[in-house]
Amino acid sequence: MAALPALDQLPARDDEGCWRAVVEAPAGTRNKLKWQPALGVLELHAVLPLGTAFPYDFGFVPSTRGEDGDPLDVLLFLDEPVPPGTVVACRMLGVILARQKAAGVPVRRNDRLLAVGRASHRYGHWKKLADIPPAVLDEVERFFAFYNAQKGVRFEVLGRGGPAEARRLLQGGLRAAAGH
Repeated sequence: MAALPALDQLPARDDEGCWRAVVEAPAGTRNKLKWQPALGVLELHAVLPLGTAFPYDFGFVPSTRGEDGDPLDVLLFLDEPVPPGTVVACRMLGVILARQKAAGVPVRRNDRLLAVGRASHRYGHWKKLADIPPAVLDEVERFFAFYNAQKGVRFEVLGRGGPAEARRLLQGGLRAAAGH
């Protein structure tokens, strides 16, 4: 029997052309798990402060790499939270363009892709960034700023981009991962 690929090595797209996302933190949780490729497990990485939780499922797109060396981050709009490690077929709606600065580390881009699960009933009609209510985008940006501030990291939103910008970032992330 052939070994299964690690979650971060799965093809970024499925046979139907949908992007794949691996959930690390389901909506409503305070626990941020992080894929540890060397161990082949999701490991507890951080716990959010009391009174805060991930607003939507959060994870990564496999077989990609961002400027920070990790797979590209993705926030998923789903009807219900799914367990960590679940692979979700999704459609990219856009991206929150951002950079981060931690003490002693150079400023790095750390964009947040925004996607809707293919099986979603509630959000399935969303096709582009403009379909996401502006108040939701504002709240998501504030969440990431707060979440990062708790780790001593400044998260600065540079702007927003639609599906074409998300695809451009994904193509760059695929090239970066292939170069590793």
